[in-house]
Order: sequence, then structure tokens, then C-alpha cells
Amino acid sequence: MTLYDIKPRFQSLLRPLVKRLDTAGLTANQTTLAAMFGSIAVGVLISIYSDNLKVFLLLPVWMFLRMALNAIDGMLARECQQKSDLGAFLNEISDLISDAALFIPFAFISPFTPAQVALIIFLALLSEFAGVLGQALGASRRYDGPMGKSDRALFFGALALWIGMGGNLPAVLYWLLPAVAVLLGLTIFNRVRRALSELN
Repeated sequence: MTLYDIKPRFQSLLRPLVKRLDTAGLTANQTTLAAMFGSIAVGVLISIYSDNLKVFLLLPVWMFLRMALNAIDGMLARECQQKSDLGAFLNEISDLISDAALFIPFAFISPFTPAQVALIIFLALLSEFAGVLGQALGASRRYDGPMGKSDRALFFGALALWIGMGGNLPAVLYWLLPAVAVLLGLTIFNRVRRALSELN
């Protein structure tokens, strides 16, 4: 079970807005790029001002907006006949860039380390590569958890909210990111296993 499973309900709430945006001339690719550049801007801003922990409150707000933008771009592509090969590339690549940009600020927060954050970024990239590779081999695009894209957004959004509202984190939370790394490893395993089960 992953947060990706509740995506259809979220999309149904956004559908009236999507129709208006399509009528106004907004494209799926423009929405995808807006989400990516917004994520880069937020990540850079938080990293620069990470000494002021209140700045981390921007991250959960942006995570929610990014989730909405990601849903909107997909609906524009599928439901408004805007699907394109370029859009498929942009969708996958921009998500990886956005994740990296939004995770980097945590490297400046004790008790986490840059090495831990780098590992999370690498495993997140690898998990999405595993999901896409299944599709390339003839299975479906795999979104299995337990630490898919939406789950990562929820986790890091909640962590940023804690930092922004509560200040410094206790030293025992040093082990929190290694635990996320283990969940990402399990996510990769699940995506590969279930893609192979579809192919066999």
C-alpha cells in the first residue's frame, strides 16, 4: 500500500480546474517544468537560509503544490490530448531533479549528514529507474512502495514541518534517514520483483 493508491481521488477533485486550465491554454509540459523549477527554487532558498529553521515550513507547502502540479500535468496529458514523447521524458527527469533539489536542504540539518542525504537521493533515483525499466521491458510502470514518490513527499514534508515548528532535532534521529534508505531498498526490490512477475 502506498500513497500513490489514493491518487485517483485527488485527481477527481482537480478535474474541474484542469478543464479550465486547458481552456486557458496551459500545456502539460509547461506544468511539468513549473513544478521542476519551483522545486529547484524552493530547495535553493531553504539551503541558503537553513540556519533559520522556520524556512523549512516552505517545504511542506511546496510539496503539496508540487503534488497538485504533478497530478494536473498528467491529467492534461491524458484527458486533454496533450500526451507527447517529450512530455514522458520531462515527467520522469523533472521528478528526479525536483526530489534532489528538495532533499538537499536536509544535509544542512543536524543530526543528518550530507552522505546520508546523498544516499537517499541516489536510492530515490534508482527506485524510479527500476519503475521505468519495468515498463521498458514490457511490464507496467511500477509505482510500488513502501517509499514511492508520494511517500517520500509525505515523509520529507512532515520532517520539514517538524523542523520548522520544533527547531533542532534530537541526536537519536540520526538513524531516521538510514531507515528511509532501507525502505527505498525494499521499494526497489518490490518494483523489480513485481515487474518480473508480470513478464513471466
